[in-house]
Amino acid sequence: MTVESKKELRSIFNLKKIFFVLLGNTIYCAGIVAFVLPTGLVTGGTTGLGLIVNHYFGVPIELFAAIFNTVMFLLAVVLLGKAFALTSLISTFYFPVILGVFQKIEWLQDLTDDPMLCTVFAAVSIGVGIGMVIKAGASTGGMDIPPLILNKKMGVPVSVGLYTFDFLILIGQMFFRDTEKSLYGILLVMIYTVLVDKVLLMGKNQMQVKIMSERYEEINEMIHQKLDRGTTLYRTESGYLHNKGFLVMTVVSNRELPKLNQLIMEIDDKAFMVISQVSEVKGRGFTLHKHLL
Repeated sequence: MTVESKKELRSIFNLKKIFFVLLGNTIYCAGIVAFVLPTGLVTGGTTGLGLIVNHYFGVPIELFAAIFNTVMFLLAVVLLGKAFALTSLISTFYFPVILGVFQKIEWLQDLTDDPMLCTVFAAVSIGVGIGMVIKAGASTGGMDIPPLILNKKMGVPVSVGLYTFDFLILIGQMFFRDTEKSLYGILLVMIYTVLVDKVLLMGKNQMQVKIMSERYEEINEMIHQKLDRGTTLYRTESGYLHNKGFLVMTVVSNRELPKLNQLIMEIDDKAFMVISQVSEVKGRGFTLHKHLL
């Protein structure tokens, strides 16, 4: 085995990643058992497909999930490569096991029978669970695999593939679910899709601040000394009076923003600031240690 292969395996099977993959799948399954199955909500993914198979053929959902996830894992090995398939290995075998365990816990299935509460809490648990697994750099397996295969072989965007398969699975359940539950199911998929994105960006959001001031040199030095953040200076010219100067741009965390604002006001209470949220920041001071550069 090459050095690169060993590093790749260590990256895939580190304890932190395994913990979040297991935790994400556990939260996902708990939401399915507590809020989806008792109320007969319509949902997408492997669980939604399992509900269709269970209705027409009587196959237990956990058994179908085990078989389907195994088949998808083998397809991933053949078509997507061993390195990617290994990231799905834990979810492939853990998901059906923990799903079966939760189905034996009776009180978990008696939390509430209100359809709106079930929809919201199911969406939260599914969205947070899937988001955790993906953020850990792994895959939940199952219905994640077909869109990835289509993307590699035919160039179909992964998001388009995911939405298409979920939509088809929802339609398949509408034939044996009433209209109201189908509508709740659509709401469920919409909410957890948004939550997955939120979880993926959690902890990465930062605030970009652009400062216009005649005392830009003091502000620039203050940011370096008191906040230990980098800055970028842009040459500027005002649109009305055509006064030339410099704009100070920096990126700080949400917690640092009030302190930055206070320090700027102490230097120049007439400073003009533009503050915007950015989804992710990479580089020195954020994803790289400062002493590396």
